[in-house]
Amino acid sequence: MSADCGRAERNGSRGLSDLTNRTVLVTGASKGIGAEIASALGNAGAAVIAAYNADHEGAHNATSAIPENRRHLVSLDLARAGAGRELWRLACDWRGSIDVIVCNAAVMLDSPLDSTDAEWDEAWERTLAVNVIETANLMRAAARAFVARGGGVLIVLSSWAAQRGSGNPDLLAYAASKAAVKSLAQTLARAHAKDGLLVYVIAPGIVRTQMSEVSAQRLGGEAAVTATLAMGDWVPPHEIGELVAFLAAGRMRHLSGATLDVNGASYIR
Repeated sequence: MSADCGRAERNGSRGLSDLTNRTVLVTGASKGIGAEIASALGNAGAAVIAAYNADHEGAHNATSAIPENRRHLVSLDLARAGAGRELWRLACDWRGSIDVIVCNAAVMLDSPLDSTDAEWDEAWERTLAVNVIETANLMRAAARAFVARGGGVLIVLSSWAAQRGSGNPDLLAYAASKAAVKSLAQTLARAHAKDGLLVYVIAPGIVRTQMSEVSAQRLGGEAAVTATLAMGDWVPPHEIGELVAFLAAGRMRHLSGATLDVNGASYIR
């Protein structure tokens, strides 16, 4: 099966979040935001390729409500060189075509100024490998296929840290990586708008995930973090999932290139 898979498709009269007959690849699908995205896509009728690193149980649970003929699990460590290209090939082999990719996989590793050189280097190398380099390899493969076939949807999970910097001073590498993938996505959007490539960036604030809960402990605890939020609560991850399902339908063409802030009015720009 060719790795240059993709399929141009007009959405016709389908509903705004009707993903029937669309195949979507989601990275980081075993927990947190990624699990909610996979579930929402399946609920909207998509065939879902759920990529994950090691948490098979989490990926299985996230997709358990999706009929077997519309779900496929792929385990791959995006920290490994070339993993992004390999993931694209494996995903294409399942059905022969992919309509949408959702780049959600990321690591959030401490990289404080006072870490040792070895600790600093390790944190930056793994963060850039997973969050930027192999995600970029995957985006490149998808963009080439989508442009060749006349269309496709690319959705990238960034962060409000890409615009405002992280509130956690130890997350230097993470904040930088989220700015990098945002810029990459926007450049692809501008360069290939006439080729049918639709690109959307989602920049969440504080989302109710285990990753955010761990980070909050270093910022004075959950109550202290919550007190800084305009709505007084964290973003439920299912809201991100539903937004992704809406964008994955590909109907909002002139929204391509936009960054959608999901933070409950806590950061307005």
